[in-house]
Amino acid sequence: MKYKNIPAAWSYNTSTHSLLESIISPCELKSNEILVANKIAGINPVDWKFIQSNPLNWKDGHTPGVDGAGVVIEVGKDVDKALLGQRVAFHQSLKKQGSFARFTVLKHGRVMKVPEKMSFALAGGLPCPMLTAWQAFSKIPLKAGRNVLIVGVGAVNKIVIQLLSKAGFNVDVLSTSLSVEMSKALGVIRLLRAPEEITLNYHAIFDAVGQDSASRFVKHLKANGHIVAIQDRIDKPLDPPFTRTISYHEIALGALHDYGDSEDWTELMKAGEQLMELISSDQLIIDEPVVFSFDKLPQALAHSEETKLKTVVKVD
Repeated sequence: MKYKNIPAAWSYNTSTHSLLESIISPCELKSNEILVANKIAGINPVDWKFIQSNPLNWKDGHTPGVDGAGVVIEVGKDVDKALLGQRVAFHQSLKKQGSFARFTVLKHGRVMKVPEKMSFALAGGLPCPMLTAWQAFSKIPLKAGRNVLIVGVGAVNKIVIQLLSKAGFNVDVLSTSLSVEMSKALGVIRLLRAPEEITLNYHAIFDAVGQDSASRFVKHLKANGHIVAIQDRIDKPLDPPFTRTISYHEIALGALHDYGDSEDWTELMKAGEQLMELISSDQLIIDEPVVFSFDKLPQALAHSEETKLKTVVKVD
């Protein structure tokens, strides 16, 4: 690795549950790794939640940040050198040194090529919500014409709505915040403001609020229906055995870091690249992120938490 002692990262402080500016010590790439010079670090709720609570018991000096985008500047001996100079986006494991730094080491098969027309600012904020949305969408069988319900609208479900609509589903949304204008742009059939307005039984329900919310809406599923809990999970089936035979799905993008094989990652990265092409060609609506400078990363974390707006940090 060509750098050393660069004051170029934000690292975890266990005593204050906050980040401090730090230096990066030199290390050597493993044979299957690449080095990315980050242009953008994306901020997601998982970042500030884990910084505040430290459920993984990070040690002092750990660099958080799961999302990022940049340029490949070095590759391990077993990695195709054609990757050098490529614009890539990535989703890093919470257990690894992350994107809140000028450089991030990654496994070579865990990056997505960024379309030339897409800005690094947009690309760096996409991986977590975009790939989570893809996983959620992929949980249910494609049956065009079926009715589906979305509960809660944030960055993930905005993408889920569009994927479902493009696949031919009739998409209803339960949200108090989504505007009528935006709902039409996303492809929503019916915009509901309160649970009492639900009059249908659905093929699938995608809930991004939490376990209690997801459990509440299971009653609105058809036989052989699907409940997809994007936030939290439903611990136990709610129906007696062999009645409506509901399928319960949980979403955890980080699970692939611990349990996914190369086939899983190839599939996910290919799907991510396809989605970025759709975004780049304006076939999917994505909110532009709010950009902070690298020295304002703590303020960017606070902004993400307080406003719930997509927030990124310009690293270089």
